[in-house]
Amino acid sequence: MELRPVNIVHPIVDGKEVIVDREDEILTPEALEFLKKLHVNFSGRRAELLRDRHDRRQQLVNGRLPQFLVETKDIREDDSWKVAPLGPGLEDRRVEMTGPTDRKMTINALNSGAAAWMADFEDANTPHWENVIGGQVNLKDAIAGTITFDSPEGKHYELKSSDIKELPTLLVRPRGWHLVEKHIKAGNENMVGALVDFGLYFFHNAKTLIEKGRGPYFYLPKMESHREARLWADVFTYAEEYVGIPHGTIRATCLIETIMAAFEMEEFLYELRDYSAGLNAGRWDYIFSIIKKFRDSGAKYVLPDRADVGMTAPMMRAYTELLVKTCHKRGASAIGGMSAFIPSRDAAENAEIEKKVRGDKAREAGDGFDGSWCAHPGMVPYIRDEFDKVLGTNPNQISKQRPEVDVKAEDLLNVAATPGKITEGGVRTNISVSLRYLEAWLGGNGAVGIFGLMEDAATAEISRAQIWQWVHNKSKLDDGREVTREFVEALLKEESDKFAAELSGDEARLARLKRATELFGEISLSDTFPTFLTLQVYANDVA
Repeated sequence: MELRPVNIVHPIVDGKEVIVDREDEILTPEALEFLKKLHVNFSGRRAELLRDRHDRRQQLVNGRLPQFLVETKDIREDDSWKVAPLGPGLEDRRVEMTGPTDRKMTINALNSGAAAWMADFEDANTPHWENVIGGQVNLKDAIAGTITFDSPEGKHYELKSSDIKELPTLLVRPRGWHLVEKHIKAGNENMVGALVDFGLYFFHNAKTLIEKGRGPYFYLPKMESHREARLWADVFTYAEEYVGIPHGTIRATCLIETIMAAFEMEEFLYELRDYSAGLNAGRWDYIFSIIKKFRDSGAKYVLPDRADVGMTAPMMRAYTELLVKTCHKRGASAIGGMSAFIPSRDAAENAEIEKKVRGDKAREAGDGFDGSWCAHPGMVPYIRDEFDKVLGTNPNQISKQRPEVDVKAEDLLNVAATPGKITEGGVRTNISVSLRYLEAWLGGNGAVGIFGLMEDAATAEISRAQIWQWVHNKSKLDDGREVTREFVEALLKEESDKFAAELSGDEARLARLKRATELFGEISLSDTFPTFLTLQVYANDVA
C-alpha cells in the first residue's frame, strides 16, 4: 500500500468545525506519521480478517458448528509454553474499574481504590470527535499526574496522588477491529479505529509509563479468532521497535466476548505470548455474540429474557470454567465479568445490590478468577472484600490449577439448557433500555445508568438482538402470545411515549429520542441483522 497523506476531517456541527481543546498536542505531525505507518502496514490484514468473520458466519448458517481447532491441537497439548511474566502493576488485579475517558470519570476511576482501571474507547464511549481526542488528552494528563476538573456546579476534582504507582494500574481498551475513525483518513480511506486509539495512546505515553514504573497496557475487544490476536501481536512488535522500547514491554488482556473466541482461548494466549496479561470473561458481549451468530439457527438457540441469562447457566458456567483453567495453565491472569450495578439512594435496595454483587464475586473468586470488573466506584469495596477472602495477602491465584475442568464443544453451545422465560416485561425492558441508551449515545454518552445498571453498547446490543431473534423465530411469551413485529411496534410506541413524557420540554433530547426510536426499528425489526449497532449509528448519526 502506498504512503498517503493523513487528513483530519473535523466534524461540522451547526455550520462550524469542531476543534477539540488541545488537539494539536495529540495530533502532532509525528503522531500522525506513526498512525499512517500503522495503517499502511496493518489495515489490509484487518480487512481480510473481517472477511473471514463473514465467511465463518456463512458456515454456521450452513450448519457447521464451532469446534476446537484441529490445526492448533499441538499448541493446546504442549504443556511447556507460558505467557510473558506479569507486567509491573499487573500482579494484583483483584478489582478493576471500567469506564469512559471523560475528565471527571478519569479522576474518579483513578481515585476509586481499585487495583486497575480500564479506560474505555470502546463500548462505554461514543466515538464523537470530542471523546476520541479529548480522552487522549485526559489520559496524557493523568499519566503526567496533572489532571484536574472543575464541574459546572463548582466541585473540584484532582488525583489523590501524582505518583501513578499509587493509583490503579491503567489499561486502555481501543475500539474493536470492525470500527473505523472517519475523522482521520489516509488519503481517502478512513483509518482503523483500533489503530487510532492504540497508536495515539502508545505514541504519546509508552516511554513515560515505563519511566514511572508501569507500562503500556491494553484490553483487546471483540476478536473472533487467534489470527486477529496475531495481528495485534504484530502491531505491538512494530510499535515497540518504532518508538524504541524493548520487545515484550506491552501487555494485553484479551476479552473473550465472542462465542468463536471461546474455542480458541489457548491460541489467543499463544499468539500474544510475549505480550499476554490474561483473558477476561466479557459476559455481556458474549451473550450478544451467541444471539448474533445463531440468530437464525432455530429454537434451541433462542435465549429467555436477558435478566434470566445468569452466570450459572450451563453454557456460561462452561465458558468461565474453561477460561480460568486456560489462563492459569499458561501463567496468565483470569479476570471475571462486569458487575453493572450502581448504588441506589434507597438503603434497602442498596443492601440487595450489595448481596447480589458479593454473591457473584464470591463465586468468581472461588472458581479461581484473579479479579473482576465493576462500572461504579461504589462497588469496589464489595468486590475487593470478596477477593480478599480468597486471596488473602497473595496478589493472585494463578497457581490454582483446574485440571478437573473438562469442557467440550457441546457444553459451550448448550444454549437450550438456559433456564427462564420470554415475558412481556422482558420485551419492554429490552425496548426501553435500547431507547434510553441510544438517546444518550447520540448525545455523546456511551455509559449510561438505566434502571439501576450501568449500560453500555454491549447490553444495548443484547437488548436489540433478542428482539430481532424473538420476532424472526416466532418465539412465544410465557402467556402463549407470539412476539410479532406488530407486537413489538406497539410496545415501542408505548415505551417511546413514556420516555418522551419524562423528557418533556427538553427539545434536544426529544429530538434524539425520535431518532433513537427510528434506529431501534432499523436495527431490531429489519429483515437483515446489522452486525453492530455502533457501525450503523456512527456512520449516519455522529458528526
